Amino acid sequence: MPSHGRSSATGGASGAFHVCAEAARRACTASTSTTTPPPSSTSGTRPRTTGPPRAPAPTGSRTFSPASGLDLFEAARRNLHQLGIRTPQLLLADRSGSLCPADLAVVEDVPGDNLESLLRRDPARAAPAMARLAEALGVMRGHAGPRFGKVALVDGGGSSDGASCEQVVLDRAFDDLTEAAARDPRIAASHDPLRRVVGDLAARVPTRSRYGLVHGELGPDHVLVDRDGQPVLIDIEGLMFFDVEWEHAFLRLRFGEHYAGLSGGDLDGHRMTFYTLAMHLSLVAGPLRLLDGDFPERDVMRGIAEDNLREALDFLPASKGDRT
Repeated sequence: MPSHGRSSATGGASGAFHVCAEAARRACTASTSTTTPPPSSTSGTRPRTTGPPRAPAPTGSRTFSPASGLDLFEAARRNLHQLGIRTPQLLLADRSGSLCPADLAVVEDVPGDNLESLLRRDPARAAPAMARLAEALGVMRGHAGPRFGKVALVDGGGSSDGASCEQVVLDRAFDDLTEAAARDPRIAASHDPLRRVVGDLAARVPTRSRYGLVHGELGPDHVLVDRDGQPVLIDIEGLMFFDVEWEHAFLRLRFGEHYAGLSGGDLDGHRMTFYTLAMHLSLVAGPLRLLDGDFPERDVMRGIAEDNLREALDFLPASKGDRT
């Protein structure tokens, strides 16, 4: 699944729609996003699928496993569409392998700004989209799943690994802390006290068995704004049923001063605190891991790691107390 931009090619086409088929061929050949005009809202056009029907491919039982693939995209889009939440329209999907040796889809091009650039350039113009995004988040939050995990897995009757959302996050936070400590001496020097803080915060999280629908990585760069000012969620393959505080810890981090209008109230404070620290540790370990290789935007990754490293260290009692 390639990354989303103003448009996305998660795949392919059908012979009956030769224009889209040609777009898919070019996308596969060039490994770039495909741009296709959106269908008329009154056309009644349905996504065309080529290739024989088949059982959904396994999506993995790990909650934070890589989110990529046509099955994940279709399941996520279906769930959001049923709730009336805007995503790029799926025009065509192809699993036959005749156009490219991969599952393919062609999705709507949504011209215009993403919410990040609009907030930076013209916050007043962004305000209606922010209000609609807050409404969408409220709808997602109220849509409960029977188990936690990616929607494709849950819809298929599967279960994600782990006893609870907080246990999954705790295990991941410990792993991220170990990885970060291996790459930065400041984290290494504070490994044991940070581990104690992580464990203490997790222990204060009450048991819960209700899970809302969350995007999983909903920064303003993953929200396009269409011609009608509607927010359009992209990079949706990681959509899952999980604690909504995980989503809001990320929203608060990414939206910064603009987050207040998205918070919505009745969030569990202990979960927010614990998940915020876990998020910071993830955003130290992840960028440092990328810097082990030849990732091109090295200064950006170093900046992300450095900012989140400082935030993580601030959770130590000697810095700012235990932030309860």
